[in-house]
Amino acid sequence: MAIEFLKGHGTQNDFVLLPDPSGRLELTPERVAALCDRRRGLGADGVLRVVRAEALGIASEGGWFMDYRNADGSVAEMCGNGMRVFVRYLVDAGLEGGPEFVVGSRAGDRRVAVRPDDSVTVWMGPATITGASVALVDGRNFSGVAVSVGNPHLVSIVDDDVAELDLAAEPRYDKDFFPKGVNLEFVNPLGEGALRMRVYERGVGETRSCGTGTVAAVAAALHLAGTDTGESTVDVPGGRVTVGLERGAATLTGPAEFVAHGELSDDWWTRQG
Repeated sequence: MAIEFLKGHGTQNDFVLLPDPSGRLELTPERVAALCDRRRGLGADGVLRVVRAEALGIASEGGWFMDYRNADGSVAEMCGNGMRVFVRYLVDAGLEGGPEFVVGSRAGDRRVAVRPDDSVTVWMGPATITGASVALVDGRNFSGVAVSVGNPHLVSIVDDDVAELDLAAEPRYDKDFFPKGVNLEFVNPLGEGALRMRVYERGVGETRSCGTGTVAAVAAALHLAGTDTGESTVDVPGGRVTVGLERGAATLTGPAEFVAHGELSDDWWTRQG
């Protein structure tokens, strides 16, 4: 059986996308980890399986479900950059007519829209402040605001240039507060309506971008400023996105691009199982 794949990215947060409408692929953690390995696989920050919601027995207003897996093979609730890539595939492949429709995810249904400039907007649901905690990075404690965007985040607004932080080693965090792990964002304010961010993603490590992380960063910055509404650009190592927040809702707008497509070797796939 030929296994089709595409390789794409959203602000250089990269993904292997697997079209699997009927849900026939046995997507084990070992296969996901192998696909994402940059030496023995294709290399990616995660895997996006394109599957019909009904094939998985999932109730969704949308016909398609984004089955997202982290690079270590673990299942994740949501991925904003991945959702943009997923949406571009559905439209480019003629599976959705657009420009607006609904896609299912483990964080719930998400309304999406493809813009005339080919950027994609995702209605991300609420960004909820859940408390405060501390991360330990390179021997230093960083206080942060805990935010849920369907998945957990800890956002630290820092005075030091985030480009100078050493994120090579896994930061430490309060595992009682975050029992399922946490995405860690480190943020510099750049002026009104502009932030710069680096991120360490659970199950992956540092990535060039994190869509839900940019939403969490803006929510935390607004919270510390005493409000829960506003809009901001967020510069990440892989580019720029725009985040808008209203009470109970957030939007994420940014690019999505495909760079390759092909077929996986059946022998290779079988060996990874």
